[in-house]
Amino acid sequence: MRRTLRRETPHTVGLLADAYDFEAMTRYRTFAFDDHTVYLRQVDGLLRSLAAQGLHTTVALFDPEEFTEFCTAGGLDPDTAESRTRFTAEIAAGGARVAYAGQPIDSLVPELINKAVRQATWDYATLLLADLGECAECGQDIGRSAFERASAILTRLIEAAGPGLHHMVCSVQAQQEHLIAVLHAEGRGGGPALLDETDVAEFVTVLAAGIAQHSPGGLVLRTTAPDAPDRVHGWRLHEGRLLPLTAGEVFSAYCTDADTGDPVAPEPGVDYRAGFPFDQPTTDH
Repeated sequence: MRRTLRRETPHTVGLLADAYDFEAMTRYRTFAFDDHTVYLRQVDGLLRSLAAQGLHTTVALFDPEEFTEFCTAGGLDPDTAESRTRFTAEIAAGGARVAYAGQPIDSLVPELINKAVRQATWDYATLLLADLGECAECGQDIGRSAFERASAILTRLIEAAGPGLHHMVCSVQAQQEHLIAVLHAEGRGGGPALLDETDVAEFVTVLAAGIAQHSPGGLVLRTTAPDAPDRVHGWRLHEGRLLPLTAGEVFSAYCTDADTGDPVAPEPGVDYRAGFPFDQPTTDH
């Protein structure tokens, strides 16, 4: 009976994803590892062992700075396994986490880091919208209004894109942060598109942040359909509206290294096209 109950109890593993965070934890006497590579190998073995027992396991990102704050606030000794366990249980409720499904540690680590970056972006954009307050002229909540417009824009854009697998990237310069959101959608033509609700919320929040503040930004849509080259369309965000880019501008944006500015060879079998017009809701703020 105890084994049966154990199989129905979920497990959470806190993971120090990068060498810098790992190094910060080695100052604690009770932390048993001194080599990050060895540590990751041991975590990988632990995850495979739990999976072999049929146990559901979630991997959560362990942040040493948040751990220190957690212990200080709770009056806990950070140099104990119990404190680390309590913190892991705490962050699993609201922090970045990934369900373990047998993926190797080399895949799990970047997946978890990407999840953490996405969540931080979503949190930042959400707070930004919440802090905008009400419009002095009409009394509407500016953040909520921008979110509704962004939702409508996304819906109409996917409808106009038609059938196919759509990969969208929205980039917004919001105050001192460069926000990026990614969304995958399957347009089925004649029916609602297949979307992940969490991805939609993240994407719409980032787009709304740009709309609300009239921030510069852009959106790129890549569509894959059977028996046809991939199509890439692009728009720039200007004063709360998406304005179509020309085919040349799309090509230039897609074939330029974002970090260095150097040209990148175009992908074979990709058709770079101008952004197509679609019905957008009017902006009030």
